[in-house]
Amino acid sequence: MDEWVQNPTSYTALDDIRPCVDNATAQETLLRSKEVTSQLVDMINSVITNVSNINFSPNFKQMYLNQSGPLVPILCNPFYPDFTDRDCSDGEVEPSNATELWMSHVCQVSTTGICITTGRLTPALFNQMMAGVNVGVALYNYGPFLVELEDCTFVRQTFSEIYRDHCPGLRQYSR
Repeated sequence: MDEWVQNPTSYTALDDIRPCVDNATAQETLLRSKEVTSQLVDMINSVITNVSNINFSPNFKQMYLNQSGPLVPILCNPFYPDFTDRDCSDGEVEPSNATELWMSHVCQVSTTGICITTGRLTPALFNQMMAGVNVGVALYNYGPFLVELEDCTFVRQTFSEIYRDHCPGLRQYSR
């Protein structure tokens, strides 16, 4: 294990079990996960600003949902357009709190899907938005770790810890 950690470019039997990609490929994966997360946030915010927070006329039947009540706050995009990390602004919903905060904007609907109580999100729309948020949160939280698996950073760190913490004892007691 230590030889594999010390000589990452040498071919070993571990490469057959756990092949690693080069750093450039791994970083491209991370960039794409950030891109998808950002696109999901943009899509959800587009629905909020162009559907949920607009009071369509009953004459516009395709979009009329009889929305009422306070406007739905937009979702925080954790990235700037260049995909560097970004802090949320006032009034934006943290993805981790979106379910709790947006739930208060969900209305009860009639059999035709029109709000019959105060709210701006139908249950179906809320569920679709939350599905997008959950995918974005998973990519944001687990993307960096998955890249470490892909480029073997995680495996190398684990093997180094095993070698450092357990191999001296293994050598001593196996004698």
